[in-house]
Amino acid sequence: MPTRVPDSEFRDRLGAVRGRIDDAGADAGVWFGATSIEYLTGFDHIQTERPVVLAVTDDEVAITVPRLEVERVETNPRIDAVHHYFDYPGGNPIETAAEMLSEVGAESVATDADGAPGVMGYEGPKLSEFVDVETQSWVERMRWAKSDVEVELVRESARWGNLAHRYLADFTEVGEHPATVSQRASMEASRAMLDTLGEEYVPRTRGDGPAMAGFITGEQTALPHGHTANRRLQEGDVLVTGASANVDGYHSELERTMFLGEPTDEQAHYFELMLEAQTIAIDALGPGVELSYVDEQVWDFFSEQGVADLAQHHVGHNIGLGAHEPPYIDRGWTTHCEEQDGRETEDAEMEPGHIYTIEPGIYTDEYGYRHSDTIAITEDGVDWLTYFPRDLESNVISVE
Repeated sequence: MPTRVPDSEFRDRLGAVRGRIDDAGADAGVWFGATSIEYLTGFDHIQTERPVVLAVTDDEVAITVPRLEVERVETNPRIDAVHHYFDYPGGNPIETAAEMLSEVGAESVATDADGAPGVMGYEGPKLSEFVDVETQSWVERMRWAKSDVEVELVRESARWGNLAHRYLADFTEVGEHPATVSQRASMEASRAMLDTLGEEYVPRTRGDGPAMAGFITGEQTALPHGHTANRRLQEGDVLVTGASANVDGYHSELERTMFLGEPTDEQAHYFELMLEAQTIAIDALGPGVELSYVDEQVWDFFSEQGVADLAQHHVGHNIGLGAHEPPYIDRGWTTHCEEQDGRETEDAEMEPGHIYTIEPGIYTDEYGYRHSDTIAITEDGVDWLTYFPRDLESNVISVE
């Protein structure tokens, strides 16, 4: 099972964007987005007020970074030249990037943005003040369909996420605090992951562990993005869990609705409705299937069962280097594609290599009910990457 992106993958990615640069008649491709830079070169960084700018030409890859990133990027074998500025606002990041482009002979560029994103207070000039600019979203679109290696990296993430989730269930007891149960499960799974992978583990975290699991409880479950409540676990609690692992930047998503003690009849009813909705969505997946169709199938089921008013979000999203990536399993996706310039008909459809979270949810005034599984689209169907049991009995935690 691979645990890192191989060099051949980066060669293919750079080759693909070089073809697009030639087709666009530009002198270089330029990227400001941190995930796109990571995708093309393997250099990962936290996007802050300090812009990082990547330039790709037919025969060179150059990058502009703040001074504090120089040592981290200099050893990257895919980057030929490193330019740097001191910091922001003490330095001149876009001016430095413009000098970099001048050195590689780029007067016209195809870029993912006309300047660095305004995060953490950054305010700077547009790149078009220095070179001719045409915008593009090549890498974002390339990331929709994963290669075989990428699928395996997400599968490896799912394996360790499954272990973290198993620990989470094992450590959950009446009287425990959700925060410390989550920390303990994440620590034990991370320890097992690091001990097992050894030198094969690619360092991708700062201080925390590579595997993680946690949950929200009680009333917070009625909120799809609820917080970990500051309350001890009680018998009768509903839990909505989440688990994943970072494998060279790639993630999976595993979520379960669990019960601390036997659920009430009402809770079991909503659980079974949620589970059936997820099954309907999974059964509808496949290559060539319109994404909007899958969401419509779930919506029709919820409407038939009289619970459509309890749904608060679409069925799922693509996942990989980003926790949320397009395309989205949403009733509006086909219309969205039709309204976007340059989008093709097949952009509205699933294709082999897409990896989706399937997570239709029901949210009452008291509790929420949601499973999420990570599933890859194949040439002839689907490939389940997560595998924690989904049935009610398996998701009841006994109370001694």
